[in-house]
Amino acid sequence: MATNRRPATEAEARALASSVRLRILRLCLEQALTNKEIAARLGAHPATTLHHVRKLTGTGFLVAEPSRPGPRGSTEIPYRATGKSWAMDVRESGVTGGNAAILDAFLEEVELVDIEECDFTRLGLRLNAEGRAELHRRMAEVLEEFRRMRPPPDGEAYSLFLALHRDVARDA
Repeated sequence: MATNRRPATEAEARALASSVRLRILRLCLEQALTNKEIAARLGAHPATTLHHVRKLTGTGFLVAEPSRPGPRGSTEIPYRATGKSWAMDVRESGVTGGNAAILDAFLEEVELVDIEECDFTRLGLRLNAEGRAELHRRMAEVLEEFRRMRPPPDGEAYSLFLALHRDVARDA
């Protein structure tokens, strides 16, 4: 729903067509995490997450920060999300599964919180093409405004999922 998105390349669209990779981007958005830290937060094996981290770094969605000393003399590489995914439009890439990955990532994340702590709203609308375009434009403006805000030091992390779909049951 962002404005001014550029078409994703096939490689970029494939990188974003995974709920695991989308969750990794979310985890690394505000703080750099090592592969081991990412794996622990996802409850996954480090080898599995390393595959996803490499795919994301190879397409520019994650960037490696300077290495740091780890336990027992090891070296750790923290990764941070670049924010590049916000500027991508994967619809014209020819890669399927992008929307399903977004929905899956949302469902996987919402399973981790108390459902009573979530705010859910549904609204039925009847729109023509112009009304749909206006709703899309205004929602994109609000989301972009909040995305650009500097996070307050005492702020808590929140996620927002927004879907607009044709209501097939009501049209029947």
